[in-house]
Amino acid sequence: MKRFYTHVTVAPSGNGWQVQLDGRAIKTVGRQAQVVPTEALARALAEEWAAQGEDINPAAFMFRDMTDYALDVVAQERDAAIRALVPYAETDTLCYRADPDAPLYPRQLAVWEPILTAAEARYDVHFERVSGIIHRAQPAATLARMNAALAACDAFTLAALRNLAGLAASLVIGLSALEPDADLDALWTAASLEEEWQAELWGREEEAEARRAKRASDFRSAARFAGLAKV
Repeated sequence: MKRFYTHVTVAPSGNGWQVQLDGRAIKTVGRQAQVVPTEALARALAEEWAAQGEDINPAAFMFRDMTDYALDVVAQERDAAIRALVPYAETDTLCYRADPDAPLYPRQLAVWEPILTAAEARYDVHFERVSGIIHRAQPAATLARMNAALAACDAFTLAALRNLAGLAASLVIGLSALEPDADLDALWTAASLEEEWQAELWGREEEAEARRAKRASDFRSAARFAGLAKV
């Protein structure tokens, strides 16, 4: 699609903010007003539009896509959006370790265990650790508390978590990325630990490294999105 606008601005709209293209307010994919809660997020959305060249690149609108998901999906079907996130706790990457005598296990223990134990303290839960790939159910009380933690999130935070948990294959890492003092580099190191281990063993491949770098960037962007949406 060719760029069809010249000027990108932001303007107040009711209790929120909207991006305008040549004075016309943007709508979501679902055709409703794309009103966001903060000026900071609106300006980040505007930057995506302003950065487009002669041809519009749909893949460059990560913030717009999360915003539309928050407004068109989460705000309309909140319970369904939460149910879609809970499985990331049921099979959280941080809980599935190599066998204790495997060379990878000490690194998993060193990198993953502090994040998992911090989450257990934060939410007053216990996660079952598993050696190997055989599934072990998490305690019902743990899943109930994680569901409650998700229920306390606003629509924009849940939209960010959809990306964070999906990229990390871990609800614990996704929620940890939302903490005010979150070390996003350390969290992404944890999320990509097994990929890094394989690269160290078998060598690095240019395309795989590029994909991993893109996922790392998307992870940080999702965390930034959640922060910008906070009133």
